[in-house]
Amino acid sequence: MATVVSLRAHRKKKARQDKAATAAANRAAHGRPKAAKVTEAAARTLQERRLDGHRLSPDTGETERSGDPTATD
Repeated sequence: MATVVSLRAHRKKKARQDKAATAAANRAAHGRPKAAKVTEAAARTLQERRLDGHRLSPDTGETERSGDPTATD
C-alpha cells in the first residue's frame, strides 16, 4: 500500500523554503555592514565638496532665463 502524504504540510514547507531563499537573496543584495555604508557616505560627501570647490563661479541658485541679464520677470 502507498504511504499517505499531507499535501498541505508539503506546500507550507515549500513556501517556507522559497521565502527563505528570497530572504537570503535580498540580504546578499541589500545587506551591507554599517561601516561600509558610513564609508561610502563619507566618500560621497568628500567628492561633492571637491566638485563644489572647483566651480568657476559660486552657485547662487538663480538661473538666467534669457540672454539679457538685465531683463526682469
